[in-house]
Amino acid sequence: MGKIGIFFGTDTGSTRLVAKKIYSMLGAEIADKPKNINRTRVEDLLQYDALILGTPSYGVGDLPGLAVGCEEANWAEFVPYLDGVDFSGKRIALFGLGYQERYASRFASSLIKLYRVFYGCGADIVGRWSTEGYQFEFSDAVIDGQFVGLVLDQRGQAFLTDERLQVWLGQVKPLLLPELG
Repeated sequence: MGKIGIFFGTDTGSTRLVAKKIYSMLGAEIADKPKNINRTRVEDLLQYDALILGTPSYGVGDLPGLAVGCEEANWAEFVPYLDGVDFSGKRIALFGLGYQERYASRFASSLIKLYRVFYGCGADIVGRWSTEGYQFEFSDAVIDGQFVGLVLDQRGQAFLTDERLQVWLGQVKPLLLPELG
């Protein structure tokens, strides 16, 4: 049986810590250790049929990267390598970090960019998440009243992170596992 690949972009380390929590909650028997996207090749993602991808939010819904002030390469530098890559048959769950109090007008909006990239490459995106329990004005990452993936606020609602992860993983794990054969 294959495993779930976990990849993340990070600048301050918060997304890396969440990716590690996801790995710990899933267990080594069904997930591989999380990998930073700045140390990843496209082939690394393509070896998995089921993926969990995470991103922090930067700028006005920008993918994190050097152009928006990250210290190291990130999703913005990786995404161009996906041009023309086919993710058909791959099932992907997304998670994103944001800070709703400070960035209420664009809360976790970077997540939509990741969604659009992989959806555009033919991936089956799973794991939408309710907007209930959040206080924000607007997010590009909301489609039909739900976030396109799990959204976590590590600054304003860190006390809810573990519970939200457990509930979300309970929802996406059965959707990802069939892809593993």
